[in-house]
Amino acid sequence: MTLQVNITANGRMSLPADVRKRLGLISGGAVFLEETDDGVVLRTAAQAVARAQALAKQYTGGQPDAGVEGFLAQRREDSGE
Repeated sequence: MTLQVNITANGRMSLPADVRKRLGLISGGAVFLEETDDGVVLRTAAQAVARAQALAKQYTGGQPDAGVEGFLAQRREDSGE
């Protein structure tokens, strides 16, 4: 879906009510803006978290111990602690 959203003189833009409702955005809610080579992408907080989790899974191979705690546990094991 492509929508035209106008930007005011002071740099504000309004998302249509039906879009805000579908995305679960409430007054004062945040969206994340990502500038890409193709343009601008707006994401809700939930979408941004899901994207970050997918990237983390991609780089860790889905290993459950690939987080900080797993890394520290492996370091302790390697050092004989």
